[in-house]
Amino acid sequence: MTATLAPPFASDNSSVDDGCGYNANVFAGKSEQMVQVCAHLNETGFLPKELVENEVSWFYNNLGIDDFYFALEPVETIANHIMALYGAKILSYTKHENSLEINLEKESEDSSVYIHSSQPGVSQLQGPQCERTIDEKYLNTSVSTQSYRVESYRSSATVSSDLTSQIRSYFVTKCQFVNPEPTTEQETDIEQVADQAFLKKATEHTKKVYEGVMRNVLQRTGPVIEMCEVQGSRERRLIIGYRQRSTQGFFSAMSDLYHYYNLYSVRKYVEQFSNGVTIMGIYLNPLPNSKAAPIEHSIHQVMKETSLLYCLPKTPFQQFFKTNQLSVQETVYGYVGWIFSQHFLNRLGKEFMSLNTILDRSNPVHEEVLGKMKKRLRQDTFTREYILDIIQLYPELIKLLYANFAKVHYVNQREASLQPTMSYQRLSTVENLTEEQLVKKIKSVTSNAHEQLVFEAFLTFNKHVLKTNFYQSTKVALSFRLDPSFLPEIEYPSKLYGMFLVIGSEFRGFHLRFQDVARGGIRIIRSRNREAYSINLRTLFDENYALAATQHRKNKDIPEGGSKGTILLNIDSQDVPLVAFEKYVDSVLDLLIIGHTPGIKEPLVDRLGKNEILFFGPDEGTAEYMDWASQHARKRTASFWKAFTTGKSQSLGGIPHDVYGMTTRSVHQYVLGIYRSFGLEEENCTKLQTGGPDGDLGSNEILISKDKTMAVVDGSGVLYDPHGINREELTRLAEARKMINNFDISLLSSEGFRVLVDETNVTLPNGDIVENGLLFRNTFHVNPLATATIFVPCGGRPESIDLNNVKHLVADDGTLRFKYIVEGANLFFTQEARLRLEKAGVVIFKDASANKGGVTSSSLEVLAALAFNDAEFAEHMCVKDGVAPPFYEEYVKEVQNIIERNAAAEFEALWREHKKSKVPISILSDDLSVAIVQLNDQLQTTSLWHNASLRETVLNRAFPKLLLDTLGLDTLLERVPENYVKAIFGAHLASMFIYKYGPHPDNFAFFEFMREGYYADE
Repeated sequence: MTATLAPPFASDNSSVDDGCGYNANVFAGKSEQMVQVCAHLNETGFLPKELVENEVSWFYNNLGIDDFYFALEPVETIANHIMALYGAKILSYTKHENSLEINLEKESEDSSVYIHSSQPGVSQLQGPQCERTIDEKYLNTSVSTQSYRVESYRSSATVSSDLTSQIRSYFVTKCQFVNPEPTTEQETDIEQVADQAFLKKATEHTKKVYEGVMRNVLQRTGPVIEMCEVQGSRERRLIIGYRQRSTQGFFSAMSDLYHYYNLYSVRKYVEQFSNGVTIMGIYLNPLPNSKAAPIEHSIHQVMKETSLLYCLPKTPFQQFFKTNQLSVQETVYGYVGWIFSQHFLNRLGKEFMSLNTILDRSNPVHEEVLGKMKKRLRQDTFTREYILDIIQLYPELIKLLYANFAKVHYVNQREASLQPTMSYQRLSTVENLTEEQLVKKIKSVTSNAHEQLVFEAFLTFNKHVLKTNFYQSTKVALSFRLDPSFLPEIEYPSKLYGMFLVIGSEFRGFHLRFQDVARGGIRIIRSRNREAYSINLRTLFDENYALAATQHRKNKDIPEGGSKGTILLNIDSQDVPLVAFEKYVDSVLDLLIIGHTPGIKEPLVDRLGKNEILFFGPDEGTAEYMDWASQHARKRTASFWKAFTTGKSQSLGGIPHDVYGMTTRSVHQYVLGIYRSFGLEEENCTKLQTGGPDGDLGSNEILISKDKTMAVVDGSGVLYDPHGINREELTRLAEARKMINNFDISLLSSEGFRVLVDETNVTLPNGDIVENGLLFRNTFHVNPLATATIFVPCGGRPESIDLNNVKHLVADDGTLRFKYIVEGANLFFTQEARLRLEKAGVVIFKDASANKGGVTSSSLEVLAALAFNDAEFAEHMCVKDGVAPPFYEEYVKEVQNIIERNAAAEFEALWREHKKSKVPISILSDDLSVAIVQLNDQLQTTSLWHNASLRETVLNRAFPKLLLDTLGLDTLLERVPENYVKAIFGAHLASMFIYKYGPHPDNFAFFEFMREGYYADE
């Protein structure tokens, strides 16, 4: 075997192919079948009898149709195809055309055949259409529940001597696996997991190569790409393996790719395996008389760009690629720029800025009006369709802007002079402009200010990308670490520390954080319909920013700052949340563990220049995925894998919030604080709760409380009883984590009811008619029936109550529907609505204060993961066979105590400051958070940190006692990263001080605090 030209990312299995790789399809009954076809045609009488034998012979012997077709199809189908071709020849003759278009198709559930005329290297109408059909019907496994294999052959001869077209045949057959459900041990054995037809047809060499690819796929998330030389020819065999359900439209997209580089395929195969792996084999040749680059260069380009198509097989810019105006990387870059522009185009204008300056931003009405105006300006002026239309007008600007991006981030661009085969073929032909020249070019080419603004957004993107996996060949989605300094302060007053943009074929998403050491959940956002998707799309970044900012305020007394991740599923990808989550995590890891996977990941340009660690947690739609993320980080050799995710299974060292009621312990401390402050008996208080017994916060609020719950609103509908919902039945549902559609309605009083979201025209006990159950559920919190002593939102969409509907919580006579509100759900109220309620007399505690139990638990879970080595972590933190280690049980109790202590301390601080200053609690909550966060940042950089004795005293109080007793402070300081320890030091001092002295202490308060609490110990 001779050595093969292989890029550094290809497997070591690259080799010389032994020839076809598959045993030839030979149909022994072909001659007998021809006789039967002739007889059938003679019987039908549509063809002149003297021509039947010639037409049949021509069809069987001259078109080069593979024997697979004749073995697969019955006599009647073949005869019909011959008659169709005869008719096509007559039509071509009468029209004096020099081409014969062949288009034969037969589809069934078990097998399908497509035969078309095709000119090598030309993306004609029929070929690509056929391949898209195969993708959509058989290979996009989110659509098809069955697995299908594909064989495709190009004839060596042309349709006739005076034509250049050849025959391209596609055969699709349903898989018959040897073992449909292999065990873990069997899934790497190709003889166990392959289709039976594949095992009969593939040569031993092919089986060996495919098994190696298959095993590599099972170890990775991204595609595995290999190339073999075919002995004695210029032909190259490209082999691509990937996980099923991980890409869509890939088969047809690959044809566009190799055609772009003047290659054509002789044979193609798509093989499915019962272990969830797909392998595509493509035999590529250079076009005859082509003046393109040597095949080695072209194949290398195809291999480099395969992963881009795998990530984004379809974009609105595909037309430019098919017509040779833009390369794959240029079209993908254009798509990324389009997405960036949708979210960050500075389109508010000078008038909005002036209005913002004139109006009083401290006035809640002004604030909300400005917010709504901002949303309207964004969506009405620059819709995503309008932005797309502008970008598509100027493909030449995409080329120039891409070159500006590539010259920074394409590693081998710098080595092009030494390794010309490693540079992108067309990159060197594009004009290399400076930023100033690009701005002038944009102004000169575009025709108005709007168009100029769009392309300047591309330039903003280029300037602020710090690192990207765009040029890595095993990626599953595109990820970009951005410098967030381009965000206008007028819209985003709190400066972000870090920002990631992630784009996949099923989703787009962000990850935002306000400090280097920060943690927050990853949320999947679904859309019920296209209108909901458009709304979610427009608000995605702002909602992410608001959630992260709330998290930052909520994280005030733990070392991590606030962060949040969002994954917006595309409208046609609502059924693949796990696929989107896995791609999101893996592509972010690409930028966190640079150089940690030698031989798999190529180097990338790192303009940030420092290591980063992100800490992910569960949020809406991702609670079940945390185990996978942690184990995947471990597989990717990330040193921080144990701490990468919180909310893991107990077997992996996780502390589940729902099992131990961590979030609820904080929220309920505020409820108890209200009862205590106002001398109320919990058993006599009534309550409305959104977020039902199936959820974490909702179920535990039911289990931990003793009140009379009047109403529960959850995903299934509304449950209401003015005499108090049966507590035993609610408890049963909460313990089983079931929604209220499972409630035994016989236990309701005569005035009680349950209305489900799919019900219509329901008559309530008071005579009111509910026309639409979904609308009733969505608005019940502002319904006149919704009244109680206390309202505890434990679930619901952000901004469920704003200035438009807050008036419904106050009756016309000034009576309050709720005297007290504890906001458990994130962002349920807008700040303006909170202030309006407080002005009316409602006592309300906002989410950033009340809902912090979960983040405290997760923080202490992360700390344990950082403190223990792998063996100790398995011994002390991993629950085995349902039995928790003694350390784990005690640690959970300590975590619960810390949560309740911190919540009680903040409640008392807020209530004390409110009574003293009369400042609304909703403002004091923010003031308290900001004061702690700012003091925390300052303390980490002051001389206090360098005072060894003081530092030891503070850390001995800040670290959990059980960790100190088990490992000792010296070991903790050795293992926990210094920036994390500094954050622990600062968060402890800052929170304890602000809780005691308030958000606006006098100049000597901190000295007094330190003297009494810390220096006195020396």
